[in-house]
Amino acid sequence: MNRNQNKITVVVTILRVLIGWHFLYEGISKVYNPDWTSYGYLASAQGPLKSVFTALANDSIMYWVDTLNMAALVFVGITLLLGIFERIGAIVGIGLLAMYYLSHPPFPGLTQLNVEGNYWLVNKNLIELVALLVVYYLPTGRKFGLEYFRNRKLAKTDAL
Repeated sequence: MNRNQNKITVVVTILRVLIGWHFLYEGISKVYNPDWTSYGYLASAQGPLKSVFTALANDSIMYWVDTLNMAALVFVGITLLLGIFERIGAIVGIGLLAMYYLSHPPFPGLTQLNVEGNYWLVNKNLIELVALLVVYYLPTGRKFGLEYFRNRKLAKTDAL
């Protein structure tokens, strides 16, 4: 591996770990907050997919929507932070971020509800989604993460 490849690996590893920390923290903070629910966020959805997201705010399924959201956040956080199954974690994270983006899209003509800041087309969810695409296409767990140890163990087993 040449010097530039090493630098790219280090930078993408840092990106992976930071995004992993963000997802894990978001998930854990929701798990330990008994009052947290995604109801308000979903009920105030906007844009072309508003009906899909407001349907998810239905009382009969709200428990499952919240539970799956928390579990997915924690799963993505753990996979990225520890560097194992990071491509699966990146795909799940991309899916979550796409839903967050599409539930409150920063499109011209839409009033920005339930968002931090003022955006136009691009917001932090879209930026983090694209960063997860980088992590997906340039996985670093084999260099720095539990994937390294998993692959070593598999290689030893194959050598026997």
